[in-house]
Amino acid sequence: MSYLLRFHLLTSVMLASAGALGIALIAQYGYQLNPCELCSYQRIPYGSIILFGGFALAFGGWDRAGIGYLFGIIFFIGAVLAFYHTGVEQHWWQSATSCGGDQPMPRNLAELRVELTKIMPKACDTIDWTLFGLSMSVYNIVASLVLSTVCILSARLKDYGVK
Repeated sequence: MSYLLRFHLLTSVMLASAGALGIALIAQYGYQLNPCELCSYQRIPYGSIILFGGFALAFGGWDRAGIGYLFGIIFFIGAVLAFYHTGVEQHWWQSATSCGGDQPMPRNLAELRVELTKIMPKACDTIDWTLFGLSMSVYNIVASLVLSTVCILSARLKDYGVK
């Protein structure tokens, strides 16, 4: 088990990240579930894992424990962001981003024409899809926490010299 966690951590979490991004893109382009601003932000940790993992694979000689801790922190940040989005969806708090909120009123006809041609951003508290009553952000919390835990445990095994 430790062999799998330690030596295949990089490729495993890169594949998991690619899978998560793939699911998000299929939902967006295949099923027209357009993301809000917070949904888009939740893709950043997965993209950064793929980017940093690609650099580590390309340059070799990387510190497995260091990568494990780094990836664990990145996934934990993703879980916190997903939890924040869940709170916005459930109206526990207001979003700090615009998320389709109040737009200023146009001052003249020219501004009105420009505003009418713009696509309104989707509100972050709108839930388009659920499975068993849970939105995608809830599933992202779980996935990010599991991946964070796996990465940190793998790094700790390496720190303790477990082979």
